[in-house]
Amino acid sequence: MRQPKHGGNLAWAAAVAGCPRDAIWDFSASINPLGPTDSTALAIKSNLGNIRHYPDPDYSELKQVLGRFHNLPPEFILPGNGSAELLTWAGRELAEVAATVLITPTFGDYYRALKAFNAKVLEFPMSLIKPNLSLILDKKATTKDQGLLLNNPHNPTGKLFTRDAILPYLKEFALVVVDEAFMDFLHPSEQQSLIDVVQEYPNLVILRSLTKFYSIPGLRLGYAIAHPERLQKWQNWRDPWSVNSLAVAVAIAAVEDKEFQQQTWEWLPKAKNDLFTALADIPGLQPLEGAANFLLVESRHSVSELQHKLLKHHQILIRDCLSFSELGDRYFRVAVRLESENQRLLQGIREIVDS
Repeated sequence: MRQPKHGGNLAWAAAVAGCPRDAIWDFSASINPLGPTDSTALAIKSNLGNIRHYPDPDYSELKQVLGRFHNLPPEFILPGNGSAELLTWAGRELAEVAATVLITPTFGDYYRALKAFNAKVLEFPMSLIKPNLSLILDKKATTKDQGLLLNNPHNPTGKLFTRDAILPYLKEFALVVVDEAFMDFLHPSEQQSLIDVVQEYPNLVILRSLTKFYSIPGLRLGYAIAHPERLQKWQNWRDPWSVNSLAVAVAIAAVEDKEFQQQTWEWLPKAKNDLFTALADIPGLQPLEGAANFLLVESRHSVSELQHKLLKHHQILIRDCLSFSELGDRYFRVAVRLESENQRLLQGIREIVDS
């Protein structure tokens, strides 16, 4: 079985560990451990009868709910089969400009989406410690016929770019796609989203995921926010009924679950800080500060060896960074999980490092 390029590959992990999939403690996928909520289960149960019908191809109710959530007209929203599907159509758009700028290291699926349509890619490396957009994107890169594909918070470092740092580039690039898959893990007072300027900039596309924050990656649901003309074009490109009825019902219930949102915002900061501090105390490890619900950790030990030993001896899966060529075998990424789970991870790492 091939080494996974993404986190959450429990089939591969179970094969390495020699145990059932449900015995794996998964720190490789950055999913909210507080969910899924009771409202998710109720939404599925109460909508099971709808699977005998085709979904609404316009997803009108979901667009209305998301529109209210973001204070946007519903026509500025397009639900998708995970943000990965919508990234594909962003890749097709970006293939129409002269080149697309990526700030590296970056999410590997961007290369997949761009390569699918033969888009030209320009890579600009960033500092892992103090990323600065103005230093990364010099004037030679910011031309009117190029695109910019950026994730914020950044994956895999978790670094958060300020809204003001990104805004100037909306006037410099022909098309700007900002992947905000992890933005909702920040309290609204701390978020640096560009959603409130989408109506002003026809060249701006924002991608959002519902699967990570609401713990529903198996349902595959995300959405794009952009001008209606662009989203209608994407709708015409793709298959009909891209999002299934149960995913729609769960999304509506999840977005309206204010209690769960507040619970997550209150839980995450302390849990992440505690995990950061404990990892930093382990000889040979140095976690990086970040704004997302995961930590990128630099290691003096071989991460491939650490990953396999954690699986073999502790049934714990961490995310190696071999798919990020700039990081290689000296970095790994872990999701922030519940206290008891975090302690299990820390104990496993300590035992391996000490031995």
